[in-house]
Amino acid sequence: MSKTIRIGTRDSELALWQANTVKNKLEALGYQTKLLPVKSTGDLNLDQPLYEMGITGIFTKTLDVAMVKDQIDIAVHSMKDVPTKLPNGIVQGAVLPRANVSDILIHKGLDFLAAEGTIATGSLRRKAQWLNRYPTHQVENLRGNVNTRLQKLEDNDWNGAIFAAAGLERINLKPENFIDLDWMIPAPAQGAMLIVAKENDDFCKEAVAQLNDKNTAICVEIEREFLRVLEGGCTAPIGALATITNETVEFTGALFSLDGKTKLEEKASFSLNNYKNQGEKAAKAILSNGGKELMANIKAKLNA
Repeated sequence: MSKTIRIGTRDSELALWQANTVKNKLEALGYQTKLLPVKSTGDLNLDQPLYEMGITGIFTKTLDVAMVKDQIDIAVHSMKDVPTKLPNGIVQGAVLPRANVSDILIHKGLDFLAAEGTIATGSLRRKAQWLNRYPTHQVENLRGNVNTRLQKLEDNDWNGAIFAAAGLERINLKPENFIDLDWMIPAPAQGAMLIVAKENDDFCKEAVAQLNDKNTAICVEIEREFLRVLEGGCTAPIGALATITNETVEFTGALFSLDGKTKLEEKASFSLNNYKNQGEKAAKAILSNGGKELMANIKAKLNA
């Protein structure tokens, strides 16, 4: 094990926590490792909503380039940030055991829920689901790493902001003034960490494969397949969650209009042995039930 595995990561506190988790796990297996943090395009431009930037994989592209240039050997990502199609020459190496999948609302008091209010999020999915439930509320754009977004919430007169529970829990920043949004369908692969490697690097592929969690990998495969078939290369308000209990998979997937007024949902239950193509099947059911027209409408509005 003489080769030192160079681990690429974004340089936010959460991304470094994730990369260090992988580093420690690999070193516990006897591998030598080195962290190489970089700043992604998504981290540099915090003013523009993500969907307006028009770049697939905006948080992963910088690390993809570093890997192709042989500056790093593997990269660690929040899996929900990773495009469903990986670049040529880069492959999925391992999916780590999933953390909390929930979205949470960090708030300054909950009286606004029954009246007028303003919450913040940079996610089309969260915005659409919030407006579906609270159509009279305003939603402001919120970008940046976890620490930056928490500070922006503090500095503005918003009533609250939506975060992924997993990110806050991982770096011990989850405050007391939060509520679980158990009605909100998470992003595909939310709470999961992905390690990617170079396709021709058997040493690194074999190393990281030992960290793979099979059940998490199956669940996120179903969710990301649902996303891939629905999306067709267009960012859209899409939620998906697969869970496994006693060899049975429960799946919920949904597509929303940008204003949250339309919700197309598909639920399925199937045997763990029969999970292949279930995400595609659910997506096609939504597409044939008004989803195709809704996706065209979303694409037109985002490109206008």
